[in-house]
Amino acid sequence: MSITYTIIAFVVALGVLITFHEFGHYLVARWSGVKVLRFCIGFGQPIFRKRWGKDKTEWVIAAIPLGGYVKMLDENEGKVAHEDLPRAFNRQSVGRRFAIVAAGPIANFLLAIVLYWWLFILGVSGMKPILGTVEPDTPAAQAKFEAGETIISIENEPVASWQDARWALLRHAIARSANVKIQTKDPNGATHWRQLNLSQVDPNSLNENFPNIIGFTSYQPHIRPILGQVIADSVADRAGLLVGDEIIAVNDNETLSWMDFVQLVRTSPGVLLTLDILRQDRLIQLTLIPESTVEIGKQIGKIGVAPAIHQAEIDELLVTVSYPPMLAWQKAMEKTWETTVLTLQMLGKMITGDVSLKNVSGPISIADHAGQSAQMGLVSYLAFLALISVSIGVLNLLPIPILDGGHLMFYMIEIVKGSPLSDSAIIVGQKIGLVLLLMLMMFAIYNDISRLIAN
Repeated sequence: MSITYTIIAFVVALGVLITFHEFGHYLVARWSGVKVLRFCIGFGQPIFRKRWGKDKTEWVIAAIPLGGYVKMLDENEGKVAHEDLPRAFNRQSVGRRFAIVAAGPIANFLLAIVLYWWLFILGVSGMKPILGTVEPDTPAAQAKFEAGETIISIENEPVASWQDARWALLRHAIARSANVKIQTKDPNGATHWRQLNLSQVDPNSLNENFPNIIGFTSYQPHIRPILGQVIADSVADRAGLLVGDEIIAVNDNETLSWMDFVQLVRTSPGVLLTLDILRQDRLIQLTLIPESTVEIGKQIGKIGVAPAIHQAEIDELLVTVSYPPMLAWQKAMEKTWETTVLTLQMLGKMITGDVSLKNVSGPISIADHAGQSAQMGLVSYLAFLALISVSIGVLNLLPIPILDGGHLMFYMIEIVKGSPLSDSAIIVGQKIGLVLLLMLMMFAIYNDISRLIAN
């Protein structure tokens, strides 16, 4: 995946999400009679600037797409003409000011609902939740799950795909649930109820690979160890492997399936491997050394190949989940709510120290995920946009001065005490908020760089 592709996907994502957020502020400000002076997407040097509308609002696109703002007429920020005083932001009732500020995060939640609604109508494809090998000495093994079983429901919530199962399991893992009821169906059609204990799952393992920590792996069809792809300039390419080669043995260990081969490579980072290969009815021998990389804190080997797979076998394991428009809207609202609650739970556990701050991601990680999701197709990219839109909405509602949530906190104090906070108190709060926000940004970028170095 090229850097250019990743940057474009990232800039488009930020542009859409920030525009919706600021447009929420803009619309409610206009509806409240407040004069808007500038609508700006990005920071730094303007690359586009134009005035239009009855109020001659200045519309700006700036060079650094990491935020935006709506500048409204306000006596606290400059002199206001006498005839414009009724349209100044600071002259509005506390209720109107509250609505204008809250409109930005609300716009992000509404965007997430619309995106999820569109996704549920289009249909989300995924793998059927069929269990592969159950890892020993894990919660799944203790609950007597068996390979070949299909997950039907989790706590009476229907499960149609691995995405559904992963999402439900993540919610219960964050809650440290001791007895999660899971219904499965075995290959013979018999149903079973399992009790999964997630109370001892390490919160710091709640990443994209956490189902493996629980002991779950997705079912993999029997795939012969035949190469379907060799990545250019990879270890395999430099060693002379070709598409169509069948791996017969590695270091005299017979490979009966693709997974046998993968396991041998993964467990041999930096180790010389001798491959017995069947190539066009000829037996040949090649050697290579898998490059070492880090995955879930462990050193693993990779050589840059993919198997030859018959599409019909894969299609048997795929399922597409879609809904009619009205039900899709209901599902979209439920999904947005669940994502919001899950985000708040994770933030809460970070604050209490139950979850490591290493889980905080910055712009580099977000850009990487934007590029990956865009490369996977429209559905994946829309799902990414919906998830980040919820995250932006939640982040902006945190009671940190300088964020929308900080302003809302000031307004709630004003409602309770019957008068606004003093200018000096607000300035002190904003300085504290700015320091906290900068610290959070620096920590997120540090995490991003650490991940890059580790990988």
